[in-house]
Amino acid sequence: MNRYQGPRKVSIFFWLALHCLGGGFAYAQSRQNEAVGAQTTGPDAAEVDAGMEATNEGSIEADAASSDDPLESVNRPVYNFNDTLDKAILEPIAKGYVEITPRLVRTGITNIYENAAYLNVILNDILQGKFEQAGADFTRFVFNTTLGLAGLVDIGTAVGLEKHEEDFGQTLAKWGSGEGAYLVIPLLGPNTVRDTPDYGTALVTNPLFYVSIANAILIPVAAVGIINKRANLLDATRLRDEAAVDPYTFTREAYRQRRAFLIYDGHPPAEHYDVDEFIEQEGTEDEEFDDILFIK
Repeated sequence: MNRYQGPRKVSIFFWLALHCLGGGFAYAQSRQNEAVGAQTTGPDAAEVDAGMEATNEGSIEADAASSDDPLESVNRPVYNFNDTLDKAILEPIAKGYVEITPRLVRTGITNIYENAAYLNVILNDILQGKFEQAGADFTRFVFNTTLGLAGLVDIGTAVGLEKHEEDFGQTLAKWGSGEGAYLVIPLLGPNTVRDTPDYGTALVTNPLFYVSIANAILIPVAAVGIINKRANLLDATRLRDEAAVDPYTFTREAYRQRRAFLIYDGHPPAEHYDVDEFIEQEGTEDEEFDDILFIK
């Protein structure tokens, strides 16, 4: 057994890199992803209002509206490190990947990785008490894994099973946990104390993680996932860089808005986010802000 220990350690490292490097840019998404996600609102508004009011509506509203950043003196240097690493390595590779890979192929690869990660959604459906949604999501996962060839084809959406986004950070919010300090973690990117544990649950619920541990030859699977995820965000990060006077602050507030959107299943309470001071007014359309700020 000892002779397999080395490859397994390397494999685990690369799967950690997949969740870290890829997940670090998840605060922004393209218009295409937003259009798909707009249909994925989870339970209806009445269910959301009733459920959230019964737990922690006040605390979440306060979290979403807050721009407090007690760790900014540490977060900014880490943000600059992540951004430099991205621009030096990931972004150029992602651009080359887009140039040589047809859109249809990239869509299929994205579908495979999203399907593999969907067990985490189902787990958190259950932990949040969304049992009907958990059943629908499990059915979607089975359809996509079998008829959809391990997720290559999104059969679930085709038959009317909506895609949902749930994670352990949302589960903690559902049951009253406050946001905690805003964090920028090396390689991981924007996060909060409350959201950080989801990296663990996302990892241990992903079947590809265990396949990679068992067979180190599949390590390139992790590398492809990183590159593909970064490629999907090229347009959004370009718009962010062009629009924001202070990309760090813009990213922080966009991340918090995204989290509020997801916690409330697409129906967050009306909040005012003063982003004007972070955005250059010339040459940027309001619709472009939606690509970055209203993430789904």
